[in-house]
Amino acid sequence: MQAVNYTRLSQFLLLGLSEDPEVQSILFIQFLSMYLVAMLGNLLIILAVSSDSHLHIPMYFFLCNLSFVDIGLISTTVPKMLENIQAQNKDISYIDCLTQAYFFIIFFGVDDFLLTVMAYDRFVAICYPLKYTIIMNPRFCSFLVLMSWFIILWIGLINILMLMQLTFSMGTVIPHFFCELPQLLKVASSDVLINNIILNMIAVLLGVFPAFGIIFSYSKIVSSLMKLSSTTSRYKAFSNCGSHLCVVSLFYGTGLVIYLSSAVTHSSQENSMASVMYTVVTPMLNPFTYSLRNRDMKEALRRLLSRASSCLS
Repeated sequence: MQAVNYTRLSQFLLLGLSEDPEVQSILFIQFLSMYLVAMLGNLLIILAVSSDSHLHIPMYFFLCNLSFVDIGLISTTVPKMLENIQAQNKDISYIDCLTQAYFFIIFFGVDDFLLTVMAYDRFVAICYPLKYTIIMNPRFCSFLVLMSWFIILWIGLINILMLMQLTFSMGTVIPHFFCELPQLLKVASSDVLINNIILNMIAVLLGVFPAFGIIFSYSKIVSSLMKLSSTTSRYKAFSNCGSHLCVVSLFYGTGLVIYLSSAVTHSSQENSMASVMYTVVTPMLNPFTYSLRNRDMKEALRRLLSRASSCLS
């Protein structure tokens, strides 16, 4: 088949996770349930943090932003997959595919940076408690979040502009459930050497540097906690960091492996299942991880639900 750049006229085919109609019905129910749980959980986190003055501190400011990004991340991929399953249609237009890839890069990247910023916040809180309010002032916290968005918006734009230079055959099959950049490069009909070089550079930027920042922050935290004589204080500090470490482990344990090993051949099924973990499961579990392990968050959610029930009664 001759490779032609059809741009807006071309259609891609998303294979999804399974072609078995019975399995697709099960997947539809499962992913719809996970999507609704993720939306509800993250919205509750945002409402709880916004409405409770006790949570107007840097840690929960970053958590609120993380919940917003998680809503965007899961909404970029799951609704289109549910639509295709329901309509028994695998088509996605060229423009829709590029749009999906662009917003996925943005939300994935900002999610990554926010986890790093949250690790830095815990580092300052534990290692420099007397200077915490001075260092992590509202202006600096807003700057960190805005810089995360600014950097990723440009990274996403550069990738999409580079992707638009490639050619694809009509009816190109993407062995995935959404338009992920590495998968698009694999099915392109033109040379993708420069795209792969840029992708590897971004993998380092979004993978190695944030991971190094998180490891450095927690190495300093552990070193500082080991110097505490009080076991109670040490346990409380570790407990405050535990929820963040759980989220980081889940996020990097799946997403980072895919992006840093994009040049290595993987089966489409392995890539798809790993992608499900960091695009669907992680945004769904984050609210539970932070709320169940955090007493302040549980109290804020309890007050929020209490006010909501009072308004309804």
